[in-house]
Amino acid sequence: MVATKPIYDLILLLDLAAEDDRRAKIVADTRAAISADGELLGDQAWGTRPLAYEIDHREAAEYHLLQFSGPASLIGALEHNLRITDGVIRYRVIKLPAGSTPVAANAAPTPIPAAESPPASVTEAPEADVAAHEPPESPAEAPAEAPDAVGESGDAELVSA
Repeated sequence: MVATKPIYDLILLLDLAAEDDRRAKIVADTRAAISADGELLGDQAWGTRPLAYEIDHREAAEYHLLQFSGPASLIGALEHNLRITDGVIRYRVIKLPAGSTPVAANAAPTPIPAAESPPASVTEAPEADVAAHEPPESPAEAPAEAPDAVGESGDAELVSA
């Protein structure tokens, strides 16, 4: 059985307070380090996106995805360089499962969904699914409810079964 080279994703979050030239140099240096010891398979600039939570009072960052293959020593060198580089807020190297294919270099990044809009599958439920979840017609068809553990006064009371 022929072992295939593992593929890695490197996600870079760059500080927007850093100058544009500085951020471009960080990405170029990272690409050069990968190309020197491994193979760069994909490179996407995802642009400015909000962070999931504030990091050092920053609410947004410039995102980049670099996909590559290479030896374990390359990952160690990348992590060391990114850890000490000013302008890098966060980075993460993820090993993709065996058999994964890299994302095409010209593919558009996944858009960030709006929090208010539900997925299309939720809003467009088929009639059969809606009927299956309707409450019973009469009280006789309703299942017997378990007794409550809290009385009407709001105090907990012992309920024997």
